[in-house]
Amino acid sequence: MGHSIAKVCVLGAGTMGAGIAAQVANAGVPVLLLDRTTDGPDRSIIARSALERLGKAEPAAFMSKAAARLVEVGNFDDDLGRVAECDWVIEAIVEKIEAKHALYARLEDVRRAGTAVSSNTSTIPLERLIEGRSEAFAQDFLITHFFNPPRYMRLIEVVSGARSNPDLVAAVSAFADQRLGKSVVACKDRPGFIANRVGTFWLQSAVNAAFDLGLSVEDADAIAGKPMGVPKTGIFGLVDLVGLDLMPYLKASLTASLPKDDPYQAIARDEPLILKMIADGYTGRKGKGGFYRINREAGKVKEAIDLATGTYAKARKPMSIPAVAQKDLRALLALRGKAGAYAWAVLGPTLAYAAALVGEVADDVLAIDTAMKLGYNWKYGPFELIDRIGADEVAQRLEAEGHAVPPMLKLAAGRSFYRVEGGQRQFLGLDGEYHPVTRPEGVLLLEDVKAASKPLLKNGSAALWDIGDGVVCLEFTAKMNALDGEVMTLIAQSIALVQRHYKALVVYNEGSHFSAGANLGQALFALNIAAWGEVEKLVRGGQQAYKALKYAPFPVVAAPFGMALGGGCEIVLNSDAVQAHAETYIGLVECGVGLIPGWGGCGELIQRLSENPRLPKGPMPAVAKAFETISTATVAKSAAQAQEIGFLRPSDGITMNRDRLLADAKARALAMVEGYTPPERPLFRLPGAGGRAALDLAVQDFAAKGLATPYDTVVAGKLAHVLTGGDADMADGVSEAELLALEVEQFMALVRDVRTVARIETMLATGKPLRN
Repeated sequence: MGHSIAKVCVLGAGTMGAGIAAQVANAGVPVLLLDRTTDGPDRSIIARSALERLGKAEPAAFMSKAAARLVEVGNFDDDLGRVAECDWVIEAIVEKIEAKHALYARLEDVRRAGTAVSSNTSTIPLERLIEGRSEAFAQDFLITHFFNPPRYMRLIEVVSGARSNPDLVAAVSAFADQRLGKSVVACKDRPGFIANRVGTFWLQSAVNAAFDLGLSVEDADAIAGKPMGVPKTGIFGLVDLVGLDLMPYLKASLTASLPKDDPYQAIARDEPLILKMIADGYTGRKGKGGFYRINREAGKVKEAIDLATGTYAKARKPMSIPAVAQKDLRALLALRGKAGAYAWAVLGPTLAYAAALVGEVADDVLAIDTAMKLGYNWKYGPFELIDRIGADEVAQRLEAEGHAVPPMLKLAAGRSFYRVEGGQRQFLGLDGEYHPVTRPEGVLLLEDVKAASKPLLKNGSAALWDIGDGVVCLEFTAKMNALDGEVMTLIAQSIALVQRHYKALVVYNEGSHFSAGANLGQALFALNIAAWGEVEKLVRGGQQAYKALKYAPFPVVAAPFGMALGGGCEIVLNSDAVQAHAETYIGLVECGVGLIPGWGGCGELIQRLSENPRLPKGPMPAVAKAFETISTATVAKSAAQAQEIGFLRPSDGITMNRDRLLADAKARALAMVEGYTPPERPLFRLPGAGGRAALDLAVQDFAAKGLATPYDTVVAGKLAHVLTGGDADMADGVSEAELLALEVEQFMALVRDVRTVARIETMLATGKPLRN
């Protein structure tokens, strides 16, 4: 393609610019972050302060300390010439056309020809941005609209102009996809592009309807949140999150740039209460509160505002939505009273608006659905929602209320927007024909495999799929991908099947998280009826299954993402190799519920740490580090950090784009097939009683400082017993089997303690650890 990107410059160190710079650095690419020049000894203080804030940001902007070191700061007057060192320049300054034009004029003089220049604008059309610029600048210019926060939001909207060099646009898009981990959606040069155009309309409709119907914010969020596949924040919680002050700004921008007959113009209105809230500093979570606030004077009480009176009161439990209506959109819309009326007032106009925009903002329904799912975290895109209700039903209801039925909705009459034909997912095009949903090269999704085939093996908690080229995929399917006896059974069956007919196995799924660990609810039930034998059977069964995977005569590659905790972490540790998504949050967290790792996690972590060149040699350093990591329930906040902590080896791979994880893991597994031999069983050199005494002293010191609770010291003592080798003769070393037996012994001692039961009960009830 001829356009490689080895260094990036970001102009503007505000929230978005700084966040974009951090994500470029997370990709391992050097980045120059510039902002305005100030008087005084440090002329780059604006950019430098932004970098300092990034280092303290929560959630973290950087994936590792190494990434933070890749950002260099400067200012527009002293350092703009260094743009010539960069292959992509991203402008992220204030949304004022005059300021952007002035900066572009200066850029023309310093950038290398052929260097990509893009704006992170969300409101200004591309054609206006390049007014007065040279033909060469126009050819190298595009819009790359990131979403906030840039590390965590997967969507990037890419807009190219009539004169943009298609090769350059393709190179930037490929970099954004493969290196920055973004899902690229090509948009037309229209106001608000896709996500903010539909999203602003949706939020405005929802806020208007809540005021008009006299609904409380709690009830509105309950109706227009989870049942619609919207994040649990709901409408008002989401506005609090992004900031109330953003709404009038987006409204002003869209009303000024959209045609007068656009449906948004008819619903755009300012609520006096919201304007007053903004004026008083109630701009949402970044301000004194918003529609919800935490009243610290009353002892951290969550309060909600009354939309009629503007007064705050303790947030109350919202109206009850029937179980069927929480899962079936048609049932939700059919509810009598305010619930059904509000659901339609939000969905009806929004879905009609999205349907009217096909061809206007994007070429197909797929782009609009992808933008809304990734830009606003919707579970289903607008056209997937229409399919769940029925296109005919939506059209009939719009018609009955005197609203125009968009041509795209009429086109779908009697059909759905999506279908699976011959194992291939297809979407309805503007031409009235179905077209295949195609994936970029290097993207393999389990949902596509599942549409085209049946599982090789399946039970209530797991399934095994053939993903081609002799590789199979083990998928967890229980809630939160929790692990239980059925998963262990399927692992055993899978190993036998792969041995006979396949080459390698990948552990992967497409849930929200890889696995939250063992099924605690099931464990608690067994503890409450004192079924100790069943608990021990589960622990031993897990050890056997995981070790059978580790020593199988074929490669096993784990592909974790999101949370990989407890038993979810242990299956990763027992795999031959790991291909982790960059956003993997991995840890052995059992001590938080009064337990210790029981499925081989102790030995596996010691082994990894003993191979770590950063730690001194000898039995104690690896054991001390493992003890610290496990006893404090440390969770890595990224795959890069997991390598620093020791959960992942330096040789394990990291994939930035979630959609590329399965293909990368499969490729890694295939590369290991030829000449593969299982690992040798380790013999551990552990520090014994002397090492245990040192660990006990450290725990007592923590307890004396109030950093460890009384039961923490008990749990830590059991952990220390395992990690130091129990009562084994240190001269002979400790075999893996002996270490596993120690895990079972100490695990079973802890489950019999009522304080562990109390911790598990609290975790299940509140999601928070009990500090007993």
